[in-house]
Amino acid sequence: MSRRHAELRSFLAGLIKVFLQFKRALGRKYRTEAATLRLLDAYIAEHRIVALEQIDSRVIDAFLASRPREHARSYNHLVGAVRRFFDWTVMQGLMDHNPVTASSRRVSGQRIPYLFSLDDAKRLLKIARGLRGCSQAPHRALVYETAFALLYGLGLRVGEVSRLLVSDVRFDDATLLIRDTKFYKTRLVPFGPRMGERLSRYVEQQHGARPDPEAPLFALSKRGAVSELTLSQTFHSLLPRLGLDIPAGVSAPRLHDLRRAFAVDTLLRWYHSGIDPNARLLHLSTFLGHAEPASTAVYLTVNEELLREAARRFQSFAPGRGQP
Repeated sequence: MSRRHAELRSFLAGLIKVFLQFKRALGRKYRTEAATLRLLDAYIAEHRIVALEQIDSRVIDAFLASRPREHARSYNHLVGAVRRFFDWTVMQGLMDHNPVTASSRRVSGQRIPYLFSLDDAKRLLKIARGLRGCSQAPHRALVYETAFALLYGLGLRVGEVSRLLVSDVRFDDATLLIRDTKFYKTRLVPFGPRMGERLSRYVEQQHGARPDPEAPLFALSKRGAVSELTLSQTFHSLLPRLGLDIPAGVSAPRLHDLRRAFAVDTLLRWYHSGIDPNARLLHLSTFLGHAEPASTAVYLTVNEELLREAARRFQSFAPGRGQP
């Protein structure tokens, strides 16, 4: 039996199962955290610890030392998963205090994600439009152009685009049905007239006048839907032809960055329209399928245009301030 599916075997087993059920009921998958707690469970069993009263900071520190992590991000994930579990035991009145006292490590050299501009996205779609087809995938260019358009134009996750069925495109109410996403939720994502025209042309050209509603929306052959990996590999193969100017300290572009660009562009539109972003962040969070606005805030990379807009807002709010 693999470690991933190993049975819990310490006295913590029941508590860990209830804790994971609690987190998953809130819409979180908690897969990697569950793997971390299995490591903790194995350590507790191996060291014959049989009661919560025996678990103090020394035990936790010894456990952390037994699972060395070279990278700060990996170490912080390990500590965070264990800390959240014991936070829960304290909330349940099972412990007086959290035995996790280890501090997070500083993440150094963290790069800023690349932020796609509208011109970048237009060039990407144009290059995708020029991809050559083959006998098995005659509409290869159309598949990738439309998939990339959804990622940038609607901020969908790569996996959400990959899993779309023909019937998920609801032209009657101009929405996409996004099923069983990252947090086990299904949501409707509205699209505008131009995206509607693009999708209508795509369905007609790719699937014909009478498409199978259960067929994958994006498929290169009859073998099934185009995978997340294939979408990502094709995206990366097109990057050199985009000629992007990547500043120092900025990460190489990833396919997921198209979704991030959608979030930032939405924020900028609100600024330009005089809308308070704080009042709308929950709307954007819901649109993107996030469990909470804090997850959306991570996407909002500050760029020069956002800084200029924020400065202009501040000056209009407090004219004369900060001037000599």
